[in-house]
This record gives sequence, C-alpha cells and structure tokens, in this order.
Amino acid sequence: MQIRNLAGIVFGAAVLIAGAAQAQQPAAPPNLDAIPDQMPFNIPYGMSIGAERAEQLVQAAVAEAKKRGWPMNVSVVDPGGNLIAFERMDGAQLASIDIAQHKARTAARFRRETKLFEAAVQNGVNYIVTLDDVIASRGGIPLVEGGKLIGAIGCSGGTGSQDEVIAKAGAALVNK
Repeated sequence: MQIRNLAGIVFGAAVLIAGAAQAQQPAAPPNLDAIPDQMPFNIPYGMSIGAERAEQLVQAAVAEAKKRGWPMNVSVVDPGGNLIAFERMDGAQLASIDIAQHKARTAARFRRETKLFEAAVQNGVNYIVTLDDVIASRGGIPLVEGGKLIGAIGCSGGTGSQDEVIAKAGAALVNK
C-alpha cells in the first residue's frame, strides 16, 4: 500500500514538474514572413498639437507623477518628433531627459507605442535594434485626435511601467 502511495506521489510530482517546464517555454517568435492584409500603424498625420495643449498634457502627466511621488521627465513632440513642451520635475534623473524625448520622438515617428518595440525585442524580433532612432522601452505614446496623429508624449525617470502610467495620464487628454 505504501509503495502504491509513493508511486502516486512521484507520478504527481513528475506531472507538476513537466507542466511547470512546459509553462516556462518561451512563446514562438512572430512569423516575420506573414503578410498582413492592411498596413499596420498607418495612422494619417494631422495638424501638430499646439504649444498650449502640449503644455496641458505635460502638466497632467506631472500632476499624476506628483500624486505618486515619482520624479519624472515629460516631453511632448509634434508628428515629426520635434520637441514642443518639456518638464523635468525636481529630482528627476538627468539621464532621463534625453530618454523622455527619445520615447516621444519614437512614438510619433513610428506611429505606435514604444511598448510595442520593447515587446518585439523581448520576443526575439532583433531587427528592431537596427532601426534608426528607435527606443525599445515603454513610456512613449502617440497622440491621436480625430483619427490623425498630432504628436506624442514620452516619460522617463522610473521603471518602464511607471513611465508608461505617467505618459498615459497625459495622453488621456487627447486619446479618448
């Protein structure tokens, strides 16, 4: 009877270990030869967000960062990636000044969230690192109004997920 119980325990442990090993298998990389029916990220360009509105987005992002106690750098750019508004909060990391602007520029020029580049690199799509002027780190969000790209917001100073939360707080004034 004890041998049967021991065999049952060993079998159960083997099933659990095999299941855990299978769960840890990385996902298959995307098929880069697949041809989509429509062009992805084909958001048409619109008129640039103005300086006053860009400043409102920066202030909304800064207010969220202050509420959470996260010193951040926040930038807003036009559809071409040119800086319109920027704020470095007291105590925000100096290296993140350029990173916040880079995230906004990437989101605008490539018309997609920088989180998608991060995910692509993590999933083994390594050609992403060969693209010119890309940052593969979340925290850059395109600003789309009336179906047209009017700019982008980028935040840096915390972890990628913190940067993304703050960028989305500013982007929420446009992306509804």
